[in-house]
Amino acid sequence: MATASSSNELSTIVTSLPPSLSVSIVVYRTDLAVLLSALHSLLAAIRLARAAGDLQSVQLDIINNGEPESGLTALISGLGQELKEQGLKESLALRLLEGHGNVGYGRGHNLSILAANTDYHLILNPDVTLSPQCLRAGLSYLVKNAAVAALSPAVRDGKGHKQHVCKRYPSVLDFLLRGFAPQGIKRAFNKRLAHYEMRELSEQEPSTDIPIISGCFMLFRTAVLRSVGGFDERYFLYFEDFDLSLRVHEKGALVYLPEMHIIHLGGDTARKGLHHITMFVRSGVRFYNTHGWRFL
Repeated sequence: MATASSSNELSTIVTSLPPSLSVSIVVYRTDLAVLLSALHSLLAAIRLARAAGDLQSVQLDIINNGEPESGLTALISGLGQELKEQGLKESLALRLLEGHGNVGYGRGHNLSILAANTDYHLILNPDVTLSPQCLRAGLSYLVKNAAVAALSPAVRDGKGHKQHVCKRYPSVLDFLLRGFAPQGIKRAFNKRLAHYEMRELSEQEPSTDIPIISGCFMLFRTAVLRSVGGFDERYFLYFEDFDLSLRVHEKGALVYLPEMHIIHLGGDTARKGLHHITMFVRSGVRFYNTHGWRFL
């Protein structure tokens, strides 16, 4: 739970204006059809939040960690035209940041985070679809709860299956079971995995005191996110969201807000090949060296 001191640290001056939002999406050889679907859902959520008076302006940054490509440039250009047609051109600034190379997931987001001058910042994956009321629910909750540093949504995968994205501090065994164990072994350790994945969280009420939230969708107070320096850029891929969650948790509460809904296509690290497994292990070692080893 957030302490009294962290509550004071997060206190903000209440103004009559709706809050501002910045959004960062890092792409790398991304399926453009999937990205466009994600962006359309984001725009729909922005329109609803603005219509309800819960949002004033938006800075949307798409960070391309791959080589510049004409398809992505055309997509961004088309999106800009849509903004103009929908009357969002004045309230939504759209930027494509590229040419910096594959600097890693966290460092890519930091290009947006560390330059943000907004009330709230959304870290979003390019394969996430937002429900229309998602942003309205999250922004309204943050405005009313000054001690909350960040929010995590209810998540389902592309087949409609519930995804448990809030976590307790992981042991090495938890990662081995969740990421690499056959289904038969997972079933034998189901109670343990349920505890790690916080499956007991209510789907009707917000849950506070969440230790770790998923990087596919993280809605932060920008001031808090900037105060911890954003992502630790030593993580190229994997575990950067775990590390960030723990550091932000020292500033205020992380909350699971089931009123926010998203679909995340996601991916299974174990099925992505040896290169991804190697990056996962390397980042895992860095995480445990930083925050403390727990094997069982």
